[in-house]
Amino acid sequence: MHHGKISKKIAQGLIELRNRIAAADIPPSKLDETLNIATWNIREFGKKRRSEAAIHYIAEILGQFDLVGLVELRDNLADLGRVLEILGPYWRAVYSDMVPDAGGNRERIAYIYDKRAVTFNGMAATATPPRKKTGLEYLPERSWWRSPYLATFRSGNFDFLVITAHIQWGTETGRENELALLADWVEGKRLEPSAVDKDLIVMGDFNIPDRKGRHFKAITKHGLKIPSALADVDHGSNLEKNKRYDQILHYPNYPENFSGAGGVLDFFIDESLIDPLFAGMSKTDFTYQMSDHLPLWMQMRTDIDGHVLEQIVTG
Repeated sequence: MHHGKISKKIAQGLIELRNRIAAADIPPSKLDETLNIATWNIREFGKKRRSEAAIHYIAEILGQFDLVGLVELRDNLADLGRVLEILGPYWRAVYSDMVPDAGGNRERIAYIYDKRAVTFNGMAATATPPRKKTGLEYLPERSWWRSPYLATFRSGNFDFLVITAHIQWGTETGRENELALLADWVEGKRLEPSAVDKDLIVMGDFNIPDRKGRHFKAITKHGLKIPSALADVDHGSNLEKNKRYDQILHYPNYPENFSGAGGVLDFFIDESLIDPLFAGMSKTDFTYQMSDHLPLWMQMRTDIDGHVLEQIVTG
């Protein structure tokens, strides 16, 4: 981390933030053994220039992980560049193009990663919904407001595909339909004979209020599951900590890959503790400096040699 020459006020804020990060109890990752991944809706990042303090705080949070799927990155990438400069020379970004209409909201999805811990494997693309021929055109019957974005990575001996989505808020039915379409698309990708990677991680802001209703059933209808490390997390990732908008899901091909560590990094705590980071700031303004979502994270085991060898012996 390269915070450089900063004011006393920002330094004090970083000390306070580090205390909140420490309370999240995020274990360090180990090269070629474990990987810390996260998903974070970073509210309209790039729409309006963030303050210097916010950029340093955001970099400090991102630096706790090895791979982060960022949601609500906007078309202007200047603030992302400021953050990457603080994170240092080993950090990289792979991001989608923005969608300029109202449904797309000029949003991108990005993967921010530390190349010392995880390698980008070369494929990055937006998810394309199934199409049917209509006249001379091949047109999708349904689509997402904002297409999910996928990329392939490798850490240790583990190759995997990450799919990150920002599902529409819209109507209840519209949200459910997008989640069902995503579930179908992911299942199709898993079953492709020529799929680049069979190990899939699906994450992002699904705008799911809880884990019992129709929206959660829609995304999990083909067997996607919450990793055990996150199943017992007793609060949500919104600032009020009562909603499950953000999720990390997987097909449990290698259940041993998930170390048992995971949770929500609560940099907010409550409204009374905004002042140590931003003196005199309202909660609404705080959400546009930091976010109205908290990062959801988990640790993966990436050394799968033992499991592969056992499969060879028993298979």
